[in-house]
Amino acid sequence: MKPYTSFTSNVVSLPVDDIDTDQIIPARYLKTTDKTGLGDSLFSDWRYNPDGSPRPEFVLNQPGAKGAQLLFAGHNFGCGSSREHAPWALTGFGFRAVIAASFADIFRNNALKNGLLPVQLDQETHQHLLDLLEELPRAVVTIRLAEQELVMPDGQTVHFPIDDFSKACLLNGVDELGYLLSFTEKIAAFESRRSLSGRGLQ
Repeated sequence: MKPYTSFTSNVVSLPVDDIDTDQIIPARYLKTTDKTGLGDSLFSDWRYNPDGSPRPEFVLNQPGAKGAQLLFAGHNFGCGSSREHAPWALTGFGFRAVIAASFADIFRNNALKNGLLPVQLDQETHQHLLDLLEELPRAVVTIRLAEQELVMPDGQTVHFPIDDFSKACLLNGVDELGYLLSFTEKIAAFESRRSLSGRGLQ
């Protein structure tokens, strides 16, 4: 993963509650273990007609979605079955963060491990942002992970929660294994000291 940096982006607004992982990426796409191309299948059943043609009314098929790095959703985003393909599809489309009033725990964990930032807002702030997006569909939002801040289209800055470990991994562009490997030299030095200490006791 690349280190997570601050960014400003237009927003794809999909303020629907209880969007589950099968809606994010239908089960028929789970046969693959390769992330490549999954972005094309994101929200496939909502995005395409049975003949494969795009539905122009769906938000991802509209001009404002092009290049967007932020998805705005409702409550309980990512509920349902556990599948890493869901964050794979979201990042494959180009999203770097999902803003919602709440997230399913398993999805949240999978997202953080795959470079996708879940930004949870309280109900009042979530509604305020929704109102702004409806008033200004082309509005932009800034995400500053290091400060754990979201800057709204009206300039208001709000704080969002994230655990320290996940934050450190995202900022450094590493997964859990990569984080552990970053301590290789310190581990080797510790083992060397312990070995020498053990010899001294013999």
